[in-house]
Formats: sequence, structure tokens, C-alpha cells
Amino acid sequence: MPSNSTKILLLTTLVSGVLVAVSSNSWFGAWMGLEVNLMSFIPLMSNTKNMYNTEASLKYFIVQVLASATLLFMVVMKTLAEDLFSLAFMETSYTPMIICTPLMLKSGAAPFHWWFPGVMEGLSWENCGLLMTVQKAAPLMLMSYLIEINVFTSSIILTSTIMGAIGGLNQTSMRKIMTYSSINHTGWMLAALITGDNLWLTYFMIYSTLVLTVLSAIKLSSVSFINQTLLTNKEAMLTKFMMFTSLLSLGGLPPFLGFLPKWIVIQEMIVNKMTPMATVMVITSLITLYYYLKISYSSFMILSEEPKWNLQSHKNKTSKKISAMIMSSISLTGMLMCSIMVGMI
Repeated sequence: MPSNSTKILLLTTLVSGVLVAVSSNSWFGAWMGLEVNLMSFIPLMSNTKNMYNTEASLKYFIVQVLASATLLFMVVMKTLAEDLFSLAFMETSYTPMIICTPLMLKSGAAPFHWWFPGVMEGLSWENCGLLMTVQKAAPLMLMSYLIEINVFTSSIILTSTIMGAIGGLNQTSMRKIMTYSSINHTGWMLAALITGDNLWLTYFMIYSTLVLTVLSAIKLSSVSFINQTLLTNKEAMLTKFMMFTSLLSLGGLPPFLGFLPKWIVIQEMIVNKMTPMATVMVITSLITLYYYLKISYSSFMILSEEPKWNLQSHKNKTSKKISAMIMSSISLTGMLMCSIMVGMI
């Protein structure tokens, strides 16, 4: 793991790569921004003292290089027939599809998600947060320039939501559960891309806030597996409550904040005559809520077991606990926002 000064430099170039990719007016400039972003994230992932981190960084590097090379090849190939170096509208109907494919591989949308769980399992919680939020921003923004409603996009959206829901059912690792939740949310964000111009930005901002809230609570309680949530003592009850309420908000349980963007996406899809797809997405969202509730139910029970021998101290984590409390309170403000929207309707 790099030192703090190196970490700040790498985080700066990481965000700079995203900004270059997003603000570029040509596909070649967007590709360069994605490469700068990739080369900044790899040193943040790797850790010589941890074999799993090194393995995850190698997997991520290979997959991202494959996607970048495919994107560059597609751009150069199509430039022979079209003016594809500009971000203008493309003449042929299949061009957006072939350009979106490597971008979907970069963002981890199903069925291009095969690398995502393996990479997440070997990362620290901070890098997991970056991978699920910042690293999705540039590919989604680039897809928003050319994505359109067709059979290919609809199949990707449905596959992402279904795989994200079913894949998390059998998992005991919190990292894998967060991974499949991210895949499910990627499907929702792609649906937001084809229904509204700025709708996906709203969804992405709320999703990123909730992910960081959940990860801060999980890191505070040092939990990696589901069964460890039951082994926290009474001093950590507040941390447990923050973690599970944030998880339920991430799953889209009303009236938490995570329900708000899904509600807006469902309304826009109904307006655009996409009711069957919206129905499938709501059903898959209920499946994700099922395994979140399965984790939360036993811990929320008054008669749940709390061993006295777990003497893990939380006294030195006061500042982290305060920040986690502030972030979890944001997810609870969804009650107020949903009530305001109901009043306006």
C-alpha cells in the first residue's frame, strides 16, 4: 500500500482521469482519460504484504486493458467509415452497440460482470468503495452520449438486474453481497440512461452516497462475513443499526433515501411505455431486499444473541463513528423527501 502522500497523488490523478474522459470532445481523448484513471487505480489496489490485493489488481488490470484495447480498436475501425473521433451522432445503428460493449465491461454490467466479484473479494473496503462508485462514473458518462433504447440495451439492463439479484442470494461474504448489489444498481443506472438525460446522475449520486455510508459502517465494525454481524457486543449496537438501515436504504426499501431514485426511474419507464421491463426490475429489486432483510432481521430482533466475550473496543473510533452517523442520517432523510414528493403529486 502506498504512503499517504503517494495515495493523495494517485487519488488526484484518478479523479483527473475521470474528468478528462468525461470532458473530452473526442473518443481518443476519452480513451486517454480512461487509461490515466486505470494507471492511477492499479497502485492503489496493489499491496506487497497482501497476496489477495496483488491478485485482485492483476485481474483488474487484465480486464481493463482488454476493454480499453477493444474500445480503441472499435474507434479506429469505425473511423474509417464514419467521423467517430467526434462525439456526434453516428450513422449506423450498430455503432453505439459495439462502442458501448467495452464500456459495459469496464463498469461491470452483466453479462460482462465475471471479473467483478473476484476483484472485489481481494480489495480493502476503501478500494471497494472506489471501484463501486468513482470507477463507474466515466464509462457511464461515455455511454450516455450514444446509448439508445433497443434490444441489446434492454437485454443488458434485464441481465444486470437479474444477475445482481440472484447472485447475492447464496453469498455469505459482505464484499460479494455489495458486488452483486452494485451489478443490480448498474442495471438501474443503465435504465436511467435511456429514460432521461440527467436522471442517471441523480441516481449515481444517491447510490454513491449510500455505498460510502454502508462501507463506513462495515469498516467501523470490522465485518467481512454475515455471521460476524451477530458477534458485535452491546457497545456497538449503534454501529450495527447504522449499517443495517443503510443496507436497507441501498436495497431500495421505502421510505429510505435509496427508494427515491428507483421511484423516479420507474415513473420515467412507465411514461416511455417500458412497463414490462420496469416490472421485472421491481421484482429483482425485491429479491435484493430479501437477502438484505435476511441479514438484518436477526440483528434487529430484541432477543438476538450477543456474546459477552467479544471485547472489541470501539473507544478509539469516535471520529469515524460520528462521520458514519452523519452519513447514515442522510439515508434516513429519504423519508422526508418521499413525503414531500407524495405531497406534490
